[in-house]
Amino acid sequence: MTMDRFRELTAFVTVVETGGFSAAARRLGDSQSAISKSVNALEKRLGATLLSRSTRSVTLTDQGRQYYERTRPLLEEIEEADGELASSSGDVRGLVRIAAPSTFGRLHIVPLIPKLLELHPNITLDVRLSDAVRDLIDDGVDLAIRVSPVRDPDSVVKRVATTKLVCVGARHYLRRHGTPAVPTDLAQHNCLIYGDMTEWPFQGPDGSFTVQVQGNLYSNSVETILAGVRAGVGIGMFNRASLVGDLQHPDIVTVLDEFVSSSRDISLIWPRRRFIPARVRTVTDFFAAELALRI
Repeated sequence: MTMDRFRELTAFVTVVETGGFSAAARRLGDSQSAISKSVNALEKRLGATLLSRSTRSVTLTDQGRQYYERTRPLLEEIEEADGELASSSGDVRGLVRIAAPSTFGRLHIVPLIPKLLELHPNITLDVRLSDAVRDLIDDGVDLAIRVSPVRDPDSVVKRVATTKLVCVGARHYLRRHGTPAVPTDLAQHNCLIYGDMTEWPFQGPDGSFTVQVQGNLYSNSVETILAGVRAGVGIGMFNRASLVGDLQHPDIVTVLDEFVSSSRDISLIWPRRRFIPARVRTVTDFFAAELALRI
């Protein structure tokens, strides 16, 4: 297979798997025009239209589907051979894109990066910290770390640790407004809402239940809600792993401890595919081992 034909085939398969030319360009680290040019060249060489293009979507034609089903295994075999050779030589190299929640990533992923790069100096990392749940395929993410339920049937999920939920407030807030004795007391408090978490989970003598909470600060950023708690704006609910340092602060205290028993899984997630490149397996194994020890 010539280099041009390999580039054309790779571009075509990536467009199919990501659902579009721009997403394929992000995954391959190329320009959208270069991806389009490669696919056009492939179609011209084959004398067949493989993709139906519209302003909103890209779909396979019948011929395109047949071609994809025949050629995708060929690329997987090439990737597998490359990965086995890299693994056997000990020279794991290449780019790995990692996505993690902002606060958790800053506290637990970023501190591990120097050790990972020291162990594997030929790996290049692209670390993206965001509380938004990223689409692995569209964003070209090789490995995601999440501290939340995972509802993605097209992904492989490996749980590596758990972290308990905890309710916290600042002492100066509690002095002004009182300390809740039971979860229903939260109706009288300003509760700071992360994401869409307006029902907080608790455990009582009769089992699990939730309490509807509300307040004057909502955010999709854990850092914003934490800042509000530190400033005495209200009470927040977090996973304990995101409170490293805060729980040692003399002004931050936990409340309702006897009613909080829920936890969140810390999971490693990667796109479902038959072959995982050696560099992604290496990074995944590293974080699986290190996070299990750290959390």
